[in-house]
Amino acid sequence: MVAALRRGESQRGVARRFHVSLCQVQYWSRRAGGRRLDRVDWEDRSRRPRQTRRTAGAVEDHVLAVRRWLQRESALGEHGAAAIARELATARDLRARALSVRTIGRILERRGALDRRVRVRRPPPPAGWYLPAVARGEAELDSFDVIEGLALAGGRRFEVLTGMSLHGGLAAAWPLPWVSARAVVPLLVRHWGAVGLPGYAQFDNDTIFQGAHQHQDSISRVVRLCLALAVVPVFAPVQETGFQAAIESFNGRWQAKVWERFPHANLRAVQHRSASYVRAQHERAAARIEAAPPRRPLAPGWEFDVQQHPQGTIVFLRRTTAAGAIELLGRRFPVDRHWLHRLVRAEVDLTAGEIRVHALRRREPADQPLLCRLTYVLPTRRFKDRPPP
Repeated sequence: MVAALRRGESQRGVARRFHVSLCQVQYWSRRAGGRRLDRVDWEDRSRRPRQTRRTAGAVEDHVLAVRRWLQRESALGEHGAAAIARELATARDLRARALSVRTIGRILERRGALDRRVRVRRPPPPAGWYLPAVARGEAELDSFDVIEGLALAGGRRFEVLTGMSLHGGLAAAWPLPWVSARAVVPLLVRHWGAVGLPGYAQFDNDTIFQGAHQHQDSISRVVRLCLALAVVPVFAPVQETGFQAAIESFNGRWQAKVWERFPHANLRAVQHRSASYVRAQHERAAARIEAAPPRRPLAPGWEFDVQQHPQGTIVFLRRTTAAGAIELLGRRFPVDRHWLHRLVRAEVDLTAGEIRVHALRRREPADQPLLCRLTYVLPTRRFKDRPPP
């Protein structure tokens, strides 16, 4: 740049040619002066000030003495930088009185007088840590959720059933006029028929997935489908963060990249745009999907019998109450009076007629001791298959 200036080019012309600002050209021109270019020091200079003003050693010693006195004699017991500054406000030494709280804090840090508590950062638990087979990468977990509160022009509302696999990142989204258990079942059958069956399917505690909350021993149509396909349904804890993070993250991306990005005249346009987005997601995650745990194929021509008595295992992730109990299937079960307000994994084994409750701790995700075994037998009764509206 300096050579170009000396050849007669204008400063603005040089700035445009080298794609820098005008002040940069002027800075290096002043830096070079009238010297030969091979004798100019072109190295970046330190931004550190040439002169620093450090508090006198006697003043620092006085600050430390005040801190020790406050630590021993103060009625409040406070001996931090703010407390020292308040005490120094009445000091005779004007230099000490002029110290700010920030300067006092730097003195304490420089002299090693801070009662610092270093935060212990523990590594996060592995994905799906609450299910040992999923955490070891031996089984896949598909999470499903519903996006609500969307409306087209004219006020016509619709909902979106979404899905996301934990290891493979296999996305799915179905915009529907409304999401019901009757609508979810054929979509899951078609989806799993195309991509294969996972080991686990995770849901929140919505009645669409879990069943009616006001009735005891209520097993929904969706749960019956999972059990009939030997897929273990998993229900996330109530009002707990983190367990549904994968599907909630996908919900946010779908709304930002599909719903909010384009105008949609009708529901069919939303479905078309959503299908394109999901295909693009599959193409981008192809390597991850290929490396995910294997899926079982769905037998061709398989038909779902909703009246078949459920067999298999349902997993409920719950937090114990103040009495050490958990609530699931409309019932309360005692677990452990010493395990209060803590996470547990309750495995409802309908085949064996028992509930196995394991303790869960994020700090030690591999340690999941068995807390208790409870007897539970699901009553045999006909599923009330109401006709569609």
